[in-house]
This record gives sequence, structure tokens and C-alpha cells, in this order.
Amino acid sequence: MEFFRIKKDIPFMKHALVFNAISFITFALAVFFLFSRGLHLSVEFTGGTVMEVAYSQPAELGKVRDTISGLGYSDVQVQNFGTARDVMIRLPVQKGVSSAQQSEQVMAALKAGDPGVSLRRTEFVGPQVGEELVHGGLMALAMVVVGIVIYLALRFEWKFGVAAIIANLHDVVIILGFFAFFQWEFSLSVLAAVLAVLGYSVNESVVIFDRIREAFRKYRKMSTPEVIDHAITSTMSRTIITHASTEAMVLSMLLFGGPSLHYFAMALTIGILFGIYSSVFVAAAIAMWLGVKREDLVKTQRKEGDPNDPNAGAVV
Repeated sequence: MEFFRIKKDIPFMKHALVFNAISFITFALAVFFLFSRGLHLSVEFTGGTVMEVAYSQPAELGKVRDTISGLGYSDVQVQNFGTARDVMIRLPVQKGVSSAQQSEQVMAALKAGDPGVSLRRTEFVGPQVGEELVHGGLMALAMVVVGIVIYLALRFEWKFGVAAIIANLHDVVIILGFFAFFQWEFSLSVLAAVLAVLGYSVNESVVIFDRIREAFRKYRKMSTPEVIDHAITSTMSRTIITHASTEAMVLSMLLFGGPSLHYFAMALTIGILFGIYSSVFVAAAIAMWLGVKREDLVKTQRKEGDPNDPNAGAVV
């Protein structure tokens, strides 16, 4: 399915240096903000109090959030779990205030607004749990990265694997840079979005790389930059359809999903937008500069006859 077809190849690789310069500047800024400001980690990573409360009727999450914020909590998380009447509340650690005191204070404020609310469970999440989550998240990220490199190296060529992982890690760092600059809360759901962006971006890279391999086999007189330009141009319609439909779903979560899905959808939005750019332009340009050529992707075999005959090779 295509919305349009471009007959003349667009010379993207002619501007490859510009594309990669923009990527480098954006990447450098993201790293700078990560080191200068750091991530604003959620309760899952830093520790805090987790409360589960039940209402006699569907809870108004916005009202609950405002009530707790009025107690001086700026980073409170409020979301439904199970049913619309059950609410989970995550409170950050406060100096000089125990977990029991926090839960009593919050329940008093909630009961003042709705006497029918009841406390089902409260527990303290220690910093040690947060450290384990950070370690587990980094391990998951590392395994995804290694898996992507191995997959692309086996399916295509190691140069494509290196190019793709550089471009995809570029997307991850930029997402983290946005969260560091604006001090948005980084939670487990945002980490899940980051891992999803890795898989999403590599899918686009695989499509481009597969079209490059196909063009190398089909157009023997084309140079490497021309082959890459043809591959990107021929997949533009598919790229627009795929990413537009995905972004429409993510934007609906961002606009109508409420605070619980806000930063998850924000991370996906940033990742999709930069993922298009990096997968289509940056990864292909890096592969070109690594010296990918027709011989890397098109294997040859010799016909029967004189093994010293230079014309005995045939492309398959």
C-alpha cells in the first residue's frame, strides 16, 4: 500500500554530513543535561510510600491528586488499578516523616473529602528496591542492544549492526536528555517506553537495510550513496503511513490518557519522531561511512569450470 510514489530518487546522502552534525549536536546537548541536571526519578527508583485505597464509587483521580498535592507533595503518583474504585498512591520520601505518618496524613485529607474512602494497604518501598530496579533496567537495555547488534549482523552485515545501534542509542539518550532538561518524572513506565522505542526504531532500520540489499542486487551500476538514496526514497510512503498511524495512537494517549500515561506517551512521542530521523538518515549514513559495499551483501559463487577463470563467478 502506497499513498504516493516518488519517481526520482532524493539525494539524501548528499547531505549526510548535515544530518549527522544535527544528530551529534542534539546528542551532545542531551548528554550535557543528563550530567548537569540528572533524571528526576520516581518513587519506584528512589523509594517511598505506596498506598492502596478504595472508594465506594468511581474515584475522581484529579480530585485525589489535588487533595494530596495540597499537603505539600509535588511528585505524587495517583492511578487506578483493578477497578475504577481502587486507587494506588505513591508518595516520595519526606525527611523526618515516617511511612505510617504519611499514610495517616493522606487518609485524613482524603476522608475529609469523601468519608467513604478506606485504606486497603500501605507499605514502604526502600531505596534498595530502587537500586535493584535501576540495575534490572540497565541490564534489560544492555540485552536489547546486544540482541539488536547480533540480529542485524547475522541478517545483513556487521557494519549495519553497528550503524543501527549507534542510531538507536542516539534516540535513547535524546529521550533521557528531554526528561533531564524539563525534569519530567522518570518512572518504570517511561523505561518501558524507552525499550519500546529501541525495538520500534530497529524495525525501520531493518526495512531500509533490506531495501539497500535489494537495490545492490538489482542496480549493479549504482554507487553506494545512490543505492542508499534509492532505498530511502522507495520506502518513504511506507514510513509515513506506519509512523503517522503509530503517532496518532500515541498522541491520543498523550492528550486523553491522563497523568498516569502522560510521560509514557511523551517518551514514545519523542522516540518515534527522532526514531524516524535516525533510522532513515543517520543509520544509513553511518553504514555508508563504515564502507558498506555490494560485496558485503551480495554473495557470489563460481560456476563449474576453470577455478582460475575470472569470469566464472555469478551473482546469486
